[in-house]
Amino acid sequence: MIAGLPLSFAEPLLLLGLLSLPVLWWLLRVIPPRPRRIEFPPTRLLFDIAPKEETPSRTPWWLTALRLAAAALIILAAAGPIWNPPLGVSASRAPLAILIDDGWSAASTWDARVRAADELISNADNDRRGIALIPLSEPTRDITIMPGGTARVALRQLSPKPYSIDRSETLPIIDRFLKATGECDLVWLSDGVDSLRGPEFLQGLNKVVGDRALTVFEGGTPPALALAAAENAAAKMTVKVLRADGGVTSGVVRGLDQKGSPVGEARFAFAPGDRETEASFDLPVELRNDIARLEISGEHSAGAVQLLDKRWRRRAVGVVSGATSDTAQPLLASTFYLARALAPFADVRQGDRGAPQQAISQFLDQKLPMMVLADVGTLSPEIRERINAWIERGGVLVRFAGPRLAQADDDLVPVKLRRGGRSLGGSLTWEKPQHLATFAADGPFAGLAVPKDVTVNRQVLAEPDAVLPTKSWASLEDGTPLVTGERRGKGIVALFHVSGDMKWSDLPMSGSFVEMLRRIVDTSGYASGPAPGATTEANAETVAPLRTLDGFGAFGPPPSTAKPIQADFREHATPDHPPGFYGPADGPLAVNTLAATDRITPLDLSSLRARRASYTNSEPRDLRGMLLSSALALFLIDAIIVALLGGGIASLLRRRAAPAALLLALLLPLGLPSPTKADSTTDEFAIKATSQTRLAYVLTGNNDVDSIVKAGMSGLTLFLAQRTALEAGDPVGVDPAHDELAFFPLIYWPVVPGAPKPAREAIDKIDAYMKQGGTVLFDTRDAIEAPPGDNGASQTPGMQSLREILSSLDVPELEPVPREHVLTKTFYLLRDFPGRFDGGQTWVEALPRDEDEDSASHPARGGDGVSPIIITSNDLAGAWAIRPDGQPMLPLSPGEPRQREFAFRAGVNIVMYTLTGNYKADQVHAPALIERLGQ
Repeated sequence: MIAGLPLSFAEPLLLLGLLSLPVLWWLLRVIPPRPRRIEFPPTRLLFDIAPKEETPSRTPWWLTALRLAAAALIILAAAGPIWNPPLGVSASRAPLAILIDDGWSAASTWDARVRAADELISNADNDRRGIALIPLSEPTRDITIMPGGTARVALRQLSPKPYSIDRSETLPIIDRFLKATGECDLVWLSDGVDSLRGPEFLQGLNKVVGDRALTVFEGGTPPALALAAAENAAAKMTVKVLRADGGVTSGVVRGLDQKGSPVGEARFAFAPGDRETEASFDLPVELRNDIARLEISGEHSAGAVQLLDKRWRRRAVGVVSGATSDTAQPLLASTFYLARALAPFADVRQGDRGAPQQAISQFLDQKLPMMVLADVGTLSPEIRERINAWIERGGVLVRFAGPRLAQADDDLVPVKLRRGGRSLGGSLTWEKPQHLATFAADGPFAGLAVPKDVTVNRQVLAEPDAVLPTKSWASLEDGTPLVTGERRGKGIVALFHVSGDMKWSDLPMSGSFVEMLRRIVDTSGYASGPAPGATTEANAETVAPLRTLDGFGAFGPPPSTAKPIQADFREHATPDHPPGFYGPADGPLAVNTLAATDRITPLDLSSLRARRASYTNSEPRDLRGMLLSSALALFLIDAIIVALLGGGIASLLRRRAAPAALLLALLLPLGLPSPTKADSTTDEFAIKATSQTRLAYVLTGNNDVDSIVKAGMSGLTLFLAQRTALEAGDPVGVDPAHDELAFFPLIYWPVVPGAPKPAREAIDKIDAYMKQGGTVLFDTRDAIEAPPGDNGASQTPGMQSLREILSSLDVPELEPVPREHVLTKTFYLLRDFPGRFDGGQTWVEALPRDEDEDSASHPARGGDGVSPIIITSNDLAGAWAIRPDGQPMLPLSPGEPRQREFAFRAGVNIVMYTLTGNYKADQVHAPALIERLGQ
């Protein structure tokens, strides 16, 4: 294969013939053209006698170039050029080991990797070579050499992991395998991303491989994209969009809520050479707070998903000051530093000055998750009762001390307070201002750096008791508490024993003050969770996985290897902690593939001693026919020019038309029409499709899927002939973009996860087909991947691909097949429609019902009441697929004794439904039938 081009030659040694072109050029130049015959009077002999010997004339340069081009085309054709040649590594008989990158960065192009591996396995199997598969995410995997068939099955069982993989961890097992195997060829299907310790892996791979043949596949696929560092700022929500290398320059990030409904979209664009850009959601804060999932549209990988929990919500915080309106000047107000400290991560709503109880009542009516009371003293019993109820339901109340609070007798504080404040210079006071000592290890401020420049001049004191240490979140050097807090019900009450301004301390001027408030705001809005400052055991509480992402970014049940995480977990995902939601459903904790500080970089393979190859997405194409045709055309042009040179217009050709002739000779091969299907082929297709009733299925381009679907449709056709009066012809595979669909009553469409979205022409033809009375049966074939009771709402790869297809179709409102639907009784009486799996739901068009209609039947409507679309995930064709010997091709799950029989019956009902419509729903003859049954 030529470096950088998907081109190879079957006989590359024949390219040495190109070295003969200079010799051929010299020979063609010295051979004179055909002598010209010129009529002239005899007297002209006296004037035209040459005194010296003449040399023969040379061949024109453009004619020589034309002949050399024809010769070069013949030499190239003899060398056997192939565009997108089949993948191969060497002609040896040694076993083939395939190293596969299967981290999150390989998910978006996983199909290309699987196709490459499948082709390598096929070529090795043809040469009777053993194959070993080595996924680089499994350092404990047992590597064995397998035959081709077993390797294909093992390949289909692999799937990308939803986290970054450390390739270097697999070096020991690769080393042991190579030492035990001896001679071996290696192929590495790389994703081009340096996830973890890439240079270390390359250095170790060079050492382990030694002098063995190594081929690395890279390029030919779009680079991986990822999301990280989402931030819900004051004006907008932003998220970093990352890429490892050039390629994708722009795209769209979608924001979805907990139910998967779209909330908003944000476009992004990369500048040349940049690996990082930003997408912004300019939405109201209420809508931004509903976003639970950010994803890059069209990028199916866990790294392209950013999950958001309540820590990313921009909470509204009500701030109430107890100062009077005449003293609460903007720059001197007790809330000045509070508002600015909260502004980066919360929406601050300040109450009316001079009316604290009215402001508190308004905030309670607005159901804010958090309130800050700055030196608010006595409250009315009604307000205290409402605040207590609000805290019990999950509200967070933060209070700051001051002269009014020091004199009040209030129970809305976490500890009992002494009346009056403690200040420097008075009786029983400090000798000097105090500094902060430490933050409690079991409190919300654990891990924050203790500021050494903060001094406290005055505070309110807490009455010492046995539980005071457990409620102290921050203390001074003399042991007196600076911040106390406790959980009440589902809410929290916290107290700063200093004022919120600079009068009692300079804490509001420090950066630690902002971080302390951020930690408290993070706890607001949680209905359950760890109790800050309660006990060490409470804060050490772990939460179990609720829903996790697979490598393609789809939600599913957590794997058996997933372990609980700490309630304050903020790192990126690992094999023990895959990305997803952890904890209770009403307040889950999000774990993402990439942490806020993670970035992705390309993998530098320059130090690796290996042969390079590229992924291809096209079938091999032999170029010999095209080159030979072009050479023949050039020879014909040469013959015409030679004939013309012997006539009277030779001078004209030399002087004026020679460049035009050369240009025509070079452009003529490019203008030759490419082979197309003749009209007779189209007629044959129409005759074949209309001569008998035939079922059709959509060709996906995946050979394995197409072969199974073809066998399944053939099996259903045979079952129809055995059980019904319908003797249908062999099923037909169709391409919706090019074939006529109106000939078929039913088209079965197997949805392939990760397949590219069909072309616009195909979508338009399918839409017209459904509107004209045809029925399309979409089968995602992934019911086994959906959680129980999911009813088709899961984010499985197949369901996501189906949603992309349906997003461009005019799909009617759908409903699960009701028990009384005509589809359940067109031929057999059925309750459900199983296939290879029996857990999926079957969906049809939801037909409106009038209030006076009989609930047992649907009336006659346009199109005989046949739904234009049927959706299932039970893999019907997989259950219908029969081998040539009459045995089932695929096993069933769970494999009930009569599951395959009922799958065929479901297929019969679907076919009869598309052919007969609502005939079985007609109740005209019901009384006569019932009377006859009674006789």
